[in-house]
Amino acid sequence: MFDGHLSSLAGRTRAWTDSLFVDHAIFRLVWTNFHAVVPGKVYRCNHPTPARLKWAMRRFKLRTLVNLRGHRKCGSDALSRTAAARLGLAHVDMAFESRGAPHRDRILRFAGLYQQIAFPMLMHCKSGADRAGLASGLVILFEGGTAERALKELSWRFGHFRQSRTGILDAFFLRYQAEAEGRIPFLDWVRDEYDEAALKRDFVAGKIASFMTDQVLRRE
Repeated sequence: MFDGHLSSLAGRTRAWTDSLFVDHAIFRLVWTNFHAVVPGKVYRCNHPTPARLKWAMRRFKLRTLVNLRGHRKCGSDALSRTAAARLGLAHVDMAFESRGAPHRDRILRFAGLYQQIAFPMLMHCKSGADRAGLASGLVILFEGGTAERALKELSWRFGHFRQSRTGILDAFFLRYQAEAEGRIPFLDWVRDEYDEAALKRDFVAGKIASFMTDQVLRRE
């Protein structure tokens, strides 16, 4: 856990050490998981290094960075938060879960933020697979897309495995598709009909896939 400042060389060294070796950013130096959700408007990736954030801002004219991990005491958070400030990017904390039924209040908060955010924006979680997939699927629905299209944002291509505990995110979109799509707007369903407890109760994860994501890949 990094709980310091980047104002000194020692602090920056501790932050980078924590980011690279505790938060596994050493893998993210070459693996970006970068993808356009809504080209020209919304992008997704794993937790960006300062250099990659600078590249993305210049390449895609970014104006906002959305942190789907929430404010964390880790080197990666300190580095990206400081880099965003230095680059003039708005930084928004919007924590989502990856292994539980998506919370109604968080979805509605994200929908409200989406109406106010300065675009283009880049969203990230740790690996860019699960929470980034959930948020990207929500963006697709905010933009008037279908649940089928939203589900494509939760794909093995991004490192997401629906047979594991993170598959409850797929189940969320599938439930909307089965219960309400074409009948009522998505946000109305979330606000008035979505049952978090029922989704959690009904979902059954595969043990092997869950072991891979939780113990081998060490996902959050």
